Amino acid sequence: QVQLVESGGGLVQAGDSLRLSCTASGYTTTMSRIDWFRQAPGKDREFVATILWYTGGTEYADPVKGRFTASKDNTENTAYLQMNSLKPEDTAVYYCAARLYGFTEYNAWGQGTQVTVSS
Repeated sequence: QVQLVESGGGLVQAGDSLRLSCTASGYTTTMSRIDWFRQAPGKDREFVATILWYTGGTEYADPVKGRFTASKDNTENTAYLQMNSLKPEDTAVYYCAARLYGFTEYNAWGQGTQVTVSS
């Protein structure tokens, strides 16, 4: 099993930056990817970004391309989401999720961290 703990959310102004962290524990060698999602009030959860755990390949949702960067530190078992040029519409609870090799569903979720961007 894998467990995820998130940190780094907060209240910022439009244009500011934040970095979210997602630290994994447990059978981390079996992880294939960490995905980031967000859920704004009254809206469905949406995909934000993904990072492949071993190759470092990344993908981003269109609304965050060019502003958000996913990265990782395998030695610390931590994935990061650097969020620049934040907009009020980025306000949401952000979640990280881990997928393990051989599985199509997510095997672990972080507890979520609130990001609030004021205009």
